[in-house]
This record gives sequence, C-alpha cells and structure tokens, in this order.
Amino acid sequence: MMRILLFLATNLAVVLIASITLSLFGFNGFMAANGVDLNLNQLLVFCAVFGFAGSLFSLFISKWMAKMSTGTQIITQPRTRHEQWLLQTVEQLSREAGIKMPEVGIFPAYEANAFATGWNRNDALVAVSQGLLERFSPDEVKAVLAHEIGHVANGDMVTLALVQGVVNTFVMFFARIIGNFVDKVIFKNEEGQGIAYYVATIFAEVVLGFLASAIVMWFSRKREFRADEAGASLAGTAAMISALQRLRAEQGLPVHMPDTLNAFGINGGLKQGLAKMFMSHPPLEERINALSRRG
Repeated sequence: MMRILLFLATNLAVVLIASITLSLFGFNGFMAANGVDLNLNQLLVFCAVFGFAGSLFSLFISKWMAKMSTGTQIITQPRTRHEQWLLQTVEQLSREAGIKMPEVGIFPAYEANAFATGWNRNDALVAVSQGLLERFSPDEVKAVLAHEIGHVANGDMVTLALVQGVVNTFVMFFARIIGNFVDKVIFKNEEGQGIAYYVATIFAEVVLGFLASAIVMWFSRKREFRADEAGASLAGTAAMISALQRLRAEQGLPVHMPDTLNAFGINGGLKQGLAKMFMSHPPLEERINALSRRG
C-alpha cells in the first residue's frame, strides 16, 4: 500500500509541477491571446481522472481477462502428479517470497511462456503454458515460476498500471492542447470546438500514445531484470540462467500471447532496430549476462 501511495503522490506532484510550469511560461496567456479559452488546471484533472481510470480498470479485471484471453485452466484439485507438483512449488515459492498463494493455472500454448497478473500481490494469478511444462526440466520450470512470483512480490502489475496511468494522462493532456491550438490559432475557429479540434486531437493522441509507449516498455524491460533477480534468489542462479537459455533456444517459435499480456509473459517477441525501444522484454542474452555477473 505504501508503494502505491508514494507512487500516486509522486505522480500528483508531476501533474502539479506541469501545471505550474505551463503557467510560469505564460502558456495560459499565450493561448488566451490567440482566442483559446482553455483552463489547463481543469484539463489536467480531467485527463488524470480518465487516464488513470482506464489503466486501473484494466488492472482490476486483469485476472479475468488473462483467463479468458489465454484459455487458462485454474488448478483447484490437482488431477495429476504434475499439477500437484506445480501447486506445491508455487506454494513454497510464495511462502518464501512473503506473499499469499496465488491462483495457479495452465494455458494451452505450444510456445514456452508463463505470466503473472492480478490487482495486488495477495490476489494474483500465475500461469504457465503447456509447452513449457512439457519441454522444460523441473528446475527450469521452478525458476520460471520463481520469476513470475518475483513479479508479484515486487508489485510490478500495480506499478506498471500506474506508469500507464501517468502516460495516459499526459498523452490526453497534450493532445487536447494541440487540438485547441490547431482549431483556434491555425483555423481561427471562434465558435466552440470545430472539426479541426477533434481531428487534430485524435491524430495527436495516436502519435503521442505511440511515442509514450516507449516509456512504458522501458519500465517493463527494467522490471524483467528485477524479476530475474528474484527468480535467481528463490530458485537458484543456475536454474534461472538455464531457463532463460532454454527460452533463447526456442526463440524461433512465434509468441501467441495476447497483446494485453505481452508485458507480463516471461518470453517476449524479438524486434530489431528502432523497434527495440518498444520491446516489453530485454534481449534474453542481456538477461543471461546480468545473472551471470550475479555470481
């Protein structure tokens, strides 16, 4: 809870500083002089409310969405010794990480993957693909589970949702400023908001949203290193490295994780060139090297 309160307080401060900065630079006066009647403080509050509402709503329904989109089957009563082992392993790792036992599930996918999601560290879901269970050794599966438990223990799902909320806020905020500027200053519209406002705002939201997603993906890549570190602490460095090496050996296989869950899987897609800025996961080679330096 303290992590969330501190994060929200920090982001509120960012919003207030942005408002004050725009006022000090005379942006309100500049807009008004050009016929733009725009209250930036009210606009910031409006954008913050809607920006956070979307990301937090997605967070609260994340477990339900994950089950529906991946076809994850929750293990309630283990039917096989493999399911029994899976439940016992997650229970042990959760206890060592100091979190409540999450729901455990298996989703039908050939590629080796796993994910963790949920609105807080004591109400989470950890799921692994059927392909991972079939081809990875028990130690490697345990390391993957430890990695996902690390995400839960670190509160990564909540923090990522809050980061997305801040990004949403400022994308909406600046898109509407651009829309007003185009409508009032360039097209000289003096009667309410013209069609230029809506076209420019939508276009700006698309462009700014695309660029801002690089910030979210940067944070996502950073949290993967922390989850790898947690996995190494819980399951052993050698096992965590072995699991990542096995994932690297299967990189030619397509990743069919739904877009809404890409950032939460242990195995992300490969991208080249500038597209690397929009990767949710660091290259596996970098993750392996980071753990190798851990010793």
